Amino acid sequence: MDEFPLTGAQKAFLRGLGQKLEPALKLGKGGVTPAFLGQFQQQLRAHELVKLRFLGSDRDERAGLCAQLADEARCVLVGTVGHTALFYRQHPEPAGRDIELPAK
Repeated sequence: MDEFPLTGAQKAFLRGLGQKLEPALKLGKGGVTPAFLGQFQQQLRAHELVKLRFLGSDRDERAGLCAQLADEARCVLVGTVGHTALFYRQHPEPAGRDIELPAK
């Protein structure tokens, strides 16, 4: 992705957009399964910005899961608040991009 790493201003812009989103997926005790990762990838491709809600995990566990998801899905963790996390991955094709990031 051309935008890696995102600037602070770009992350702030994405967090602002994320405030209006409902969590698209919920991650429970089953953890990051191949089926969950497939759904997560599908959401990222369709929407670029995905809010995720963690169910029944502590802060350290959530941090590890966020790092794992960002790595496996090749996306950026934009931010976390409580039990929610926001991830971004730019659509690979310019015609499919819905989010126009501010310039660096």
